[in-house]
Amino acid sequence: MTCSSSTTSRAKRAWGAGFRPLVAFAALALTSFAGRAQEETGATLFAAGRQALARGDGIDAEVKLRAALDQGLPKESVAAWLGAAYLRQEDFARARHWLGPGAFSSESAAEGFRLLARLEQIDGNLPAAGAAYDRALAITPNDAVLWVEIGRLRYRGGEHLLAIEAANHALALDPRNVRALEFSGELVRDRVGLLASLPWFEAGLKQAPDDVPLLIQYAATLGELGRATDMLAATRRILKVDGSNPRAFYLQAVLAARAGKYELARGLLARTGGKLDDTPGALLLESVLELAAGNPQAGAELSERLLGLQPGNARAQQVLARAIFLSGQYRYLTLRFRDEITREDASPYLLTLVARGHEALGNRTRAGELLDRAAARQRASFRILPGGSVVGALMAQGRSQDALAAAERDLLSRPGSYEAQSLAGDVQLALGHPEAAQQLYAAAGSIRMSENLLVRRVQAYVGAGDAASAARMVRAYLGQHPRSRIALRLEAGAALAAGDLRRAEAILHYLARTGGDRDVQLLTDLALVQLQSGAAEQAVRSAEQAYRLQRASGVAAQALGLSYATRESRRADAAALLDKARQMLGDTALLAEARRRMDRSFQS
Repeated sequence: MTCSSSTTSRAKRAWGAGFRPLVAFAALALTSFAGRAQEETGATLFAAGRQALARGDGIDAEVKLRAALDQGLPKESVAAWLGAAYLRQEDFARARHWLGPGAFSSESAAEGFRLLARLEQIDGNLPAAGAAYDRALAITPNDAVLWVEIGRLRYRGGEHLLAIEAANHALALDPRNVRALEFSGELVRDRVGLLASLPWFEAGLKQAPDDVPLLIQYAATLGELGRATDMLAATRRILKVDGSNPRAFYLQAVLAARAGKYELARGLLARTGGKLDDTPGALLLESVLELAAGNPQAGAELSERLLGLQPGNARAQQVLARAIFLSGQYRYLTLRFRDEITREDASPYLLTLVARGHEALGNRTRAGELLDRAAARQRASFRILPGGSVVGALMAQGRSQDALAAAERDLLSRPGSYEAQSLAGDVQLALGHPEAAQQLYAAAGSIRMSENLLVRRVQAYVGAGDAASAARMVRAYLGQHPRSRIALRLEAGAALAAGDLRRAEAILHYLARTGGDRDVQLLTDLALVQLQSGAAEQAVRSAEQAYRLQRASGVAAQALGLSYATRESRRADAAALLDKARQMLGDTALLAEARRRMDRSFQS
């Protein structure tokens, strides 16, 4: 209860003159009471500021905590929480003013150093963040959430095995801790797979059914698994707790876009309120939606923004190239991607679009060169491209022994790093040592099993003559990531090698039907499998589609020639196409067999 000056005045008048001897005593009592009330007010304001922080209101927290300071609360007691209030407002300069000196009360020191560590991470100063966490750890060594934060810092800094150790320690301290279960689920998702991570998220949700960060991770994982109904239910739970949560609307927009409901996706993305405008996922989705709506210029601008954040994002490059092409800016297209198409790993899609740009400008020779590159089937031996790494640059220069030494040094300095393990494996594979590569890849896979690593591990198994292990690995990966198109392509190849034409055809047909209808290599593979399985009419359709997309493709000419060879009325076209394919591909086994069949047919 507070006692204002107006209340005091009314009390004095009520006593009247007959009570004047008591006035001095009353004044003394009221002064003492007001002092105690001020102390209580400061504590109350401090508690209210903490409550404002708990509900995410940094501005209200700042007002109440500063008022508590004005009431006389020590600066050291308030510093950590005022720092938190400014962090919540993303006012990092003021947050550093309160957190940087590390002058916290003993009661708030652990939290203060944790907040300082977060601020250092925002500024990109990971060693300083680690030092701040060390000071917090010295105060509260058995805090499970603190160990989770340390684990996340280690993961971000490339200390992946140490991050896993931190997560395990957090769970040992508190097996029911929601943040520890969430982080463990994320780590399991990286190294084992999507399906294996679900029980971890579900265990956390049993403890806290309305935990929004955990629900977001759960919903995103369900979406990647293709469980659209379950994902939608999870996002609705998020919105029930937080009706304006931008991540929930973004996930729903992704779901709608995958279903081809582009207008719905645009509406849902608009409901994020611009809070995700600078995040890569939202930028890519919005650029795709603009293309679908017939706004290529807007799509191009969004893709450029994304490439400013992630210059190496291949998907953003492809969307940008398509947007520029659709807007009719052919000369700009050829200039914008002039450097990218010189790279040895330039995608066939990008090469084809730039070639079409040259074609529209009348530069048919240059267009033909790029189409030839796009059409060339990638059967070259494994190579490491520079990609910004010292090891890659050395390999590109042909300095393989120097690259090997550099990779080994990196591995010694960062033994728990995914990048160090996988790059060392790349060097061994490039040098023709698949068994050594596989050991390093396995170590990397215990941290993160990406699609890219899957492909390289399959290459290593095949290089070592162990196709059976390669097939088992692909099947295991598909068990965890059933929507992985790369794994499905590998599985189709394994099925074909095992003579299971029916399964190979089913997989390739599914891929062509769900977004692969412009993939020349996929369509030609499908045509060849259909030919082998006796589905000649379907083979002709698949091969014709591939050839329409890329007439300069040797593999497309080969597939169409082989398909036409099954039709008596198209034998002349078949012969011409097979000759064209032989000039581009050389005398392949398929072409030789086709010529023998046609010769026998002609003689008969």
